[in-house]
Amino acid sequence: MRALAGFWRWRHNPLRRRTDLVEAWLALAAALLIAVAVPVVGVVTGDLSHHALLQSVEEQQRERHRISATVVKKIAQPRLDPDPETSPDRDVQSRVLARWTAPDGTRHRGTVIAELKEPHAGDRFPLWTDAHGEVVGRPLDTATATTHAALAGFGAAAAAAALVEGARRLIVWRMVLRRYARWDQAWEKTGPDWGRTGTGS
Repeated sequence: MRALAGFWRWRHNPLRRRTDLVEAWLALAAALLIAVAVPVVGVVTGDLSHHALLQSVEEQQRERHRISATVVKKIAQPRLDPDPETSPDRDVQSRVLARWTAPDGTRHRGTVIAELKEPHAGDRFPLWTDAHGEVVGRPLDTATATTHAALAGFGAAAAAAALVEGARRLIVWRMVLRRYARWDQAWEKTGPDWGRTGTGS
């Protein structure tokens, strides 16, 4: 609305300069781009991200396997983390020496993180591995993929809006600098004779 009001104000104003009209057109174009193009950028980015992430979900769920590992012994924990945000997660996790059998039948043994508060030898816990028994992270789920895609869409839309507004401000700033330079040139010609009777005659 502000862009439309500015454009209408300069439309037939006798004091209007060419730069005033250009500035009003820039504001109108930026407003239209932000209202129309920016949402399109957000939707397209979100859709492409969602498609790519869903492919990752399918691939990870196909290649990662949830198996059952057995605790051999508990391993001493490193020094406690003073960060209160991470301590709740650490309270239910322990470093253990464990053994497990991979989906391809091979046997493995190594140090892993178990979701056990007080692990004892012989305790069993879930572990994610690839087909050859190498420990991997939990596969991405559909809900998380959808959330990440939505965040990507919002981020792209915000970046596009900032880019449009930044470009408009940069162009207006350059126009103002040129306007001031022309005023300085005009004052250099007129200033010495300002207020004198008969100036220019």
